[in-house]
Amino acid sequence: MASFTLHGIPVSRGIAIGRAHLLTPAALDVTHYLIGQELVEAEVLRLQQAIEAVRTELKTLWRDLPKDAPTELRAFIDVHVMILADPLLSEAPLEIIRTRHYNAEWALVTQIDELSAQFDEIEDVYLRERKADILQVAERVIKVLTGSAQQMPKVVGIDEIEAQMVVVAHDISPADMLQFRESAFVGFVTDVGGQNSHTAIVARSLDIPAAVGMSQASSLIEQDDWLIIDGDAGVVIANPSPLVLAQYRERQQEKQRIRKKLNKLKKTRAITRDGTFITLEANIELPADCAMALEAGAVGIGLFRSEFLFMGRGDQNRLPSENEQFEQYKRAVIAMKGRPVTIRTLDIGADKPLDVLEHTALNPALGMRAIRYCLAEPLMFLTQLRAILRASGFGPIKLLIPMLAHAFEIDQTLAMLEQAKAQLREEKVLFDEELEVGAMIEVPAAALSLPMFLKRLDFLSIGTNDLIQYTLAIDRVDYEVAHLYNPLHPAVLQLIAMTIEAGKKAGIPVAVCGEMAGDAKFTKLLLGMGLREFSMHPSQLLAVKQEILNSDLPLLTAQTRKILRIAEPAVIIQAVQQLQAM
Repeated sequence: MASFTLHGIPVSRGIAIGRAHLLTPAALDVTHYLIGQELVEAEVLRLQQAIEAVRTELKTLWRDLPKDAPTELRAFIDVHVMILADPLLSEAPLEIIRTRHYNAEWALVTQIDELSAQFDEIEDVYLRERKADILQVAERVIKVLTGSAQQMPKVVGIDEIEAQMVVVAHDISPADMLQFRESAFVGFVTDVGGQNSHTAIVARSLDIPAAVGMSQASSLIEQDDWLIIDGDAGVVIANPSPLVLAQYRERQQEKQRIRKKLNKLKKTRAITRDGTFITLEANIELPADCAMALEAGAVGIGLFRSEFLFMGRGDQNRLPSENEQFEQYKRAVIAMKGRPVTIRTLDIGADKPLDVLEHTALNPALGMRAIRYCLAEPLMFLTQLRAILRASGFGPIKLLIPMLAHAFEIDQTLAMLEQAKAQLREEKVLFDEELEVGAMIEVPAAALSLPMFLKRLDFLSIGTNDLIQYTLAIDRVDYEVAHLYNPLHPAVLQLIAMTIEAGKKAGIPVAVCGEMAGDAKFTKLLLGMGLREFSMHPSQLLAVKQEILNSDLPLLTAQTRKILRIAEPAVIIQAVQQLQAM
């Protein structure tokens, strides 16, 4: 078999070498036939039983998740359970059986086709990704109906090299991803997906090399082909020559040696060569993640994404109560043992809607999301603020507000916070009266109007993911424009640098909590800009710490100033590479 190379989107670092295992979809091209009136209710029952079987399967997967499973998996399974329970999927196909006399598979596919057409008409990239979730759930039901469910091969008495297999699929659902925990797979390749698609998030959480957005990978790669995934470059090599295979095995071993070396840095303080201490914190979704953050050596939580407490709830209309939220925030604060916990208020909308099937904004990324949504739902927002304040009585908490762009948004937020404080004082509930409040700088308008933020707030945190997205006018979850997502675009660098510099002059702390903070390629550049506080996924912390330990700040500062004067993208990339080697 001839060797060939595919290029996609790098989403999870590392090198994986193994044989291809193709996951075929549950073929939504099913058999079509009409049933007699006397068999209609029996066919309805068959579909209901299949839906119930999938619901049971998903709930079992959720219940049996190991303690070390990424928290994202739990949220994604919840989303699929919600989709399965929606009348558009659980009831509409039953009516098709009763009125049109279609067989169960045909009725389900007919309804899915109608839903897909609605999503396609909106032409919003995020909603297309939600369409993928619906298809994944429908496929699970069809697998039950047709008896075609696939089982992942297990590692039992197989040679180690032969046992290592790479999943190749058009797409992989979060529930299917769970089987990685018990199987022989070392990486995966998908035709679709972007930097922040479900598969990408899970890959990073599981620390599995992966490449997504490969377009035709599942049709070009054949079962048992030898594959190399270069997760750093987003490249897949099929049927490599013995020489190429040997070279990548050597690189793989070198990466393993580097990882072991990094583990020795867990208890080392993040201090540059010139003696400057750098704050390294962790991004988390749930209180259970605090253990991983402490294990990695984080000195605090720089971003607690509170929306994960709101998502994936069985009843789409039931939001978490004040007490539910309070208990979760309190758990995180106590788990961090006196280290600060920065809680971001609810950031839903765009890629995190609360209602999966009824989210109809024409462009969610530019619509009612984050602080806009919270201010439009004052009772919900007040409930969250009260819960956070109550938790601040048990340890240091900082409040972070997402997507601020206007002075009135800041003022309204602070007014609601004062209202929450007044209520708790009247109820004689203890909380931190000096609770610090900060803003996410993720909209270019915010970075270009920093004085109004610095006047009103205690700290700033740059969300590079959204800042890049909005500066470059691209949807970061759209794999079709993923090549335009460029952290080193001169406009992006200018906005980051001016935010850090403005904070420094005003004596206001500035952190970076987006993907750039956890990418060791950018550590020295950010240090040279003056950044002294990074927050990232715990798995990225040690690699960033190593870069800090090898950094000379006066030297980096001088070189970075030169980089910020460069306007040519190719020259910037070269200069940053040279900076990294210093």
